[in-house]
Amino acid sequence: MGTDLKLTEPIPGPNVNWLPVKDNRPVNLDLSKFHFPLPAITSILHRISGVLIFAGTAVLLWMLAESLSSPQGYERVSGWLDTTAVKVVVWAILSGLLYHLIAGIRHLLMDAGIGETLEGGRRGAVLIVVFAVISIVLAGVWVW
Repeated sequence: MGTDLKLTEPIPGPNVNWLPVKDNRPVNLDLSKFHFPLPAITSILHRISGVLIFAGTAVLLWMLAESLSSPQGYERVSGWLDTTAVKVVVWAILSGLLYHLIAGIRHLLMDAGIGETLEGGRRGAVLIVVFAVISIVLAGVWVW
């Protein structure tokens, strides 16, 4: 104890270059300036859809509990499901579930060694978007 060594000064020894040094480069934290590749976007959306499913499950379980509580509760939930706002919420939760399922299948295939190359990642991301858009549109038709 009692050493007055700063992190910007090298420590004598065999690994002198690994120490952090003061960096005066600007840091850009504006995410709108970055252009992410499609595989990165699909991966980020996979995580966001997981959060949406987690939160949406609470809403759906609450609606289920309400509908099972009494005949009046069932009628109340049936009435809610006829409103546009609740249909949008149910469609959003269902869309998140479908996207998460499709992207999860891709991750399972990658765990099996399929589509791990750079080109395979790009093709897989395109397939995720295509299948997700089709299934989400069909879910919207089904909800309405």
